[in-house]
Amino acid sequence: MENNSVKQALITRGVTIRCPESVDIDASINPQRIAPDTTIHSGCRISGEHTSLGPGSVLGAEAPVTLHNGQIGKNVHLKGGFFSDTTLMDGVALGSGAHVRGGTLIEENASCAHTVGLKQTILMPYVTLGSLINFCDCIMAGGTGPKNHSEVGSSYIHFNFTAHQDKATPSMAGEVPQGVMLDQPPIFLGGQGGLVGPTRLAYGTILAAGTICRRDVLNRGKLVFGQTGHRIKEVDYDPSIFGDIDRICHNNFIYIGNLHALYAWYAQARPLLTADDIYAQACLEGALQQLSAAITERLKRLDQLAEKLSESLDRSTGTGGTLTNQRRFVEQWSSVAPRLGLSANNSENGDIATRDAFLLAIQTLGRNDYINAIQALPADVKSHGTAWLQSIVDSIESLWGEIKHG
Repeated sequence: MENNSVKQALITRGVTIRCPESVDIDASINPQRIAPDTTIHSGCRISGEHTSLGPGSVLGAEAPVTLHNGQIGKNVHLKGGFFSDTTLMDGVALGSGAHVRGGTLIEENASCAHTVGLKQTILMPYVTLGSLINFCDCIMAGGTGPKNHSEVGSSYIHFNFTAHQDKATPSMAGEVPQGVMLDQPPIFLGGQGGLVGPTRLAYGTILAAGTICRRDVLNRGKLVFGQTGHRIKEVDYDPSIFGDIDRICHNNFIYIGNLHALYAWYAQARPLLTADDIYAQACLEGALQQLSAAITERLKRLDQLAEKLSESLDRSTGTGGTLTNQRRFVEQWSSVAPRLGLSANNSENGDIATRDAFLLAIQTLGRNDYINAIQALPADVKSHGTAWLQSIVDSIESLWGEIKHG
């Protein structure tokens, strides 16, 4: 179908296109995947055969939007920016200047203000990001609703690239097994601060404004504050030589485990609660694609880490447990890596009894209101779901233990 005919087909369907001559609709777009009551403002560009746009969504109200192979749910507002290979569930909103790339999944009613960069990022329901933020390679959860949500303050950055020139740095604020139940305390990351990956933060953590967090905070309800740089030290440092990798690898394996748990959630639980229409199904399929891409990305980064560690070992002169962990990782990574991938059916593993109990309990729930359905679940049903997902995380995490202990 030619570009102009696609555009005309959308207008005929009831799509509102402001200033049609300024809007570029690629011939790859399937008009049936664009809901009739959507609005596309001047200057927007839409392409990709996998693109879907749900009812009530608005593109480009403040500035042009470029959308390529994105799955957009109902009542999503993209004020302006670039969105490629990403899935946005119902009620998501992003301000102007957004730059959202592959492996990104933003769940119901999460939002970002202007000029936010995301890639390989998962924001669970109601998570809110301020302005001027770079939050790539992260999972964030927590909170119970629009008045009690996890938040990232303006001018925040997740540091996801090291002096070793690697990206084995994914961070988690919260986690998947409890996060999907929408009943955990929120996490607050204060503005003009940063998180040095790979880092894990417990629910209820508060990082004060201006704080650069360089460590895990695994006890709930802690306030973390302080500034880096009050006491400057100079030491010899060779970025080609690695130190202790235990925390780095452990956090990476836990992160991958959470990705598998969320994949299992989308593959087995979410379909029971997802509306049976073309737009909701496109978002469901898109979410699985983003999670698959996220797992592939993490394995790629660990591949690179193994290569760098091999070079580091050749140059290292020390002894002890630090080098033992490095050597074991290098020697065993090629055999362990396939066990971390989707082809190993990790999303189908875990505690089958708790999975079946949870899925049976939610089969009779409605398919049109995911948030309310989850929030209304009895505590014992949620505990079955959390136990099932946590067992998937644990199975992945245990692989690092296998490497570490030889």
